[in-house]
Parts: sequence; C-alpha cells; structure tokens
Amino acid sequence: MSVEQFLPEEGAVTMFTTSWCGYCRRLKPQLDQVGIDYSEVNIEDISNGAAIVEEANGGNQTVPTLLFSDGSTQTNPSQAQVKAKLEELSAAG
Repeated sequence: MSVEQFLPEEGAVTMFTTSWCGYCRRLKPQLDQVGIDYSEVNIEDISNGAAIVEEANGGNQTVPTLLFSDGSTQTNPSQAQVKAKLEELSAAG
C-alpha cells in the first residue's frame, strides 16, 4: 500500500488516526461541525500504516495527518486550517 491509494475526492480529506490519539478524537467532531467530509484510516488496522503516514509526512509518524486531493498533507491541523486548505483547492480547481 502507498499513500496514493488513500487520496480523497476533491472537497474531502483522508484522516490518518490511531485509536488512542486524543488529537484525532478532538478534530473529528470539529470537522463534522462544519460539514467537512473525511474518511478515517486507523493506521493500526492496516499493514504498513505507520509507513504510509511517514511517506505522506516526509518521515514523520504523527497523527492526525490529513491528506488532501492534491496529495498535500497537514499534521495535527486546526479545523480552520483544514477548511482554508479545502477552500484553496476548490478555488484552484
């Protein structure tokens, strides 16, 4: 598996998480609150999940890592940062 397999559709994000990640649990309802569509991938549930996050993050295993349709990522972002990135991608598309 590679990070390209998890690229979301335009306007959505893929969120790489773990079950024990407090920052992940905090961000999910914030994204729900503003209607941001995301797919959650628990990296503990897939083979080489940590390696996929490292590939997306330039060697960093930090979660939550969000993957956007253009292949860019954000690590432990705020709701506002995610929303701004999606608006930027929408304007560019």
